[in-house]
Amino acid sequence: MIATRNLTLRIGARMLVDDLNWQVRDGECWSVIGRNGAGKSTLLRTLAGLIPTEQGTVAIRGRALPDWPLAELARERAFLAQARSDAFAYSVIETVLSARHPYHDNRYWEDSDDHRLAMAALAAMEVSELAKRNVRTLSGGERQRVAIAAMLAQDTPLLLLDEPANALDLAHQVSVMRLLARLCRDQNKTVVMVGHDLTLAHSVSTHALLLMGDGRWLAGPKEEVMRPEILSDYLEHQIEVIRHGERHIFIPKEEIA
Repeated sequence: MIATRNLTLRIGARMLVDDLNWQVRDGECWSVIGRNGAGKSTLLRTLAGLIPTEQGTVAIRGRALPDWPLAELARERAFLAQARSDAFAYSVIETVLSARHPYHDNRYWEDSDDHRLAMAALAAMEVSELAKRNVRTLSGGERQRVAIAAMLAQDTPLLLLDEPANALDLAHQVSVMRLLARLCRDQNKTVVMVGHDLTLAHSVSTHALLLMGDGRWLAGPKEEVMRPEILSDYLEHQIEVIRHGERHIFIPKEEIA
């Protein structure tokens, strides 16, 4: 679905990711993990084509990002930013319908299929009752769910999400992450998401990409990457993993002076 070859990312003189050769296949659900400032958001924006590559390439379905016409790319991948600013007082339904624009071709107005998909996406995020509300009047969590609904309405095979659980209460964090896992499992969609909750990431992901923040990285099935000894060494703090049924709960070990 998406792959990088010899991708190198820098911020000024600082190396974030060095020589990333990475492949994500259809139906896989990847969590990108790492400390603050490790380059997670920069990588995701580069994968979406919002930041040009200075060294190395990103390709979707074997086609380099610069070779994709923008309308085609918008039908192939959707991107959820970590934060957003609502400059205009659009309604919730108008906000979600805007995600259908890549499918309009030569027509301007939305049709009944667009409205059906938009309402289905709002229902999936449990915000149908907000359809007529001004997005600027929503709480942070409500606005986040509307943004995810717009991504669902865009109906792309590849979803790139920067902290999708941001601003959500615990119940909605779990429901959103379960929804993403079902999209991969049942609809063969591909998800790459940034997150900080290791327990939540492990519960829904099939794979993990760990960014060390100094150019080093580790990618593979979550069982190989999200091991306590690896995470403890990287975070420089002892991480314990507790098994509860089939769940893995990651907790920092308390040090008592």
